[in-house]
Amino acid sequence: MGTFIIEGGHKLSGSITPQGAKNEALQVLCAVLLSSEPVTISNLPDIIDVNRLIDLLRDMGVKVHKNSHGNFTFQADAIDISYLQTDAFKKAGSSLRGSIMIVGPLLARFGKGFIPKPGGDKIGRRRLDTHFEGFIKLGASFRYNKEEHFYGVEADELIGADMLLDEASVTGTANIVMAAVLAKGKTTVYNAACEPYIQQLCRMLNNMGANISGVGSNLLTIEGVKSLGGCTHRLLPDMIEIGSWIGLAAMTRSEITIKDVCWDMLGLIPGTFKKLGIKLERIGDDIYIPEQKHYKIQNYIDGSILTISDAPWPGFTPDLLSIILVVATQAKGSLLIHQKMFESRLFFVDKLIDMGAKIILCDPHRATVIGHNFESQLKATTMSSPDIRAGVSLLIAALSAKGTSTIHNIEQIDRGYENIDGRLKALGAFIKRE
Repeated sequence: MGTFIIEGGHKLSGSITPQGAKNEALQVLCAVLLSSEPVTISNLPDIIDVNRLIDLLRDMGVKVHKNSHGNFTFQADAIDISYLQTDAFKKAGSSLRGSIMIVGPLLARFGKGFIPKPGGDKIGRRRLDTHFEGFIKLGASFRYNKEEHFYGVEADELIGADMLLDEASVTGTANIVMAAVLAKGKTTVYNAACEPYIQQLCRMLNNMGANISGVGSNLLTIEGVKSLGGCTHRLLPDMIEIGSWIGLAAMTRSEITIKDVCWDMLGLIPGTFKKLGIKLERIGDDIYIPEQKHYKIQNYIDGSILTISDAPWPGFTPDLLSIILVVATQAKGSLLIHQKMFESRLFFVDKLIDMGAKIILCDPHRATVIGHNFESQLKATTMSSPDIRAGVSLLIAALSAKGTSTIHNIEQIDRGYENIDGRLKALGAFIKRE
């Protein structure tokens, strides 16, 4: 198990370029299974979850060629379907949440798809019903082996259908769309997720020859085609990492420029940090955060306490609520965090309380933060990373704290952030990996 040793309390400076988007990467990598022709993807982040999925594709028979850092060509012209029944596949698939999205492409192209119960962050239940209900509406039969926690869908032919999703699931939408692009006839998906990553997936599929309209809305219309070809595709910068660097700059009172952020795809993220009093400027396609000695949380117009909550896009992403919570600990004023989408994501606040933060955990979904206004610095401590986003939040807290902190289980952070210690060192951080 890896460990970070962090000497906090130092100001940082310089510029940093966000990696390619992790969540988009997991979707578009699964989409390569839809074609026998070469698909080239660039700006792929070198992180554990992405590398595991690439290894899984390679084990399934996908030809993988690394052209350069972050640039790969994939060709799925010799898939070994029998591999899906092996113990090796069950072990590999269960270690990665994103592996669920191979099912839609496999079902569409080969008539069957299997997956063990996926792993991932321990942030509460993330059910798979939306995925499989969509496949069933397209004509697939479903089975589940309770003893082995193994899911399967099969169909001789997929037929387009009209469906209303029970929730705007991002991975569920991606899976259903990838199945529907090769189905016979027209499919409409209402209450579809419309995150930028879903938009990117749809654009990539259209470049491969799919016929998807309504991209960017919550009503997608898919006219099925007989086959898809190859394409080239570049990932967006990771909006969660961009938000992390904004929070880092505020907490360490540093002057930082975040390069090439694709500002127009960031939605509410810049505005939400501004509500905490954090100054940031748009310079071209960069975000410039000046050094700030203090930042003050806005109240609502009637004077009531500001609440920041998560919601499906274009609402505020749940992946950044942990960062917002940490940043609020040193703001002037109070803030209510309402985590609606996952019931276990706030349980890391006890570690921040140990560091001296004033946080009241109201229930599994809500926490009230009373900011220190930098009048009382967080104290260094020893802690463990419970998931990707909480782990980075604790890392930001440690970089702002007085003294030397230790963070264990940093593999969780490595699942989502490429070479994070090296890039932080380039900004002047005192961080060591052991």
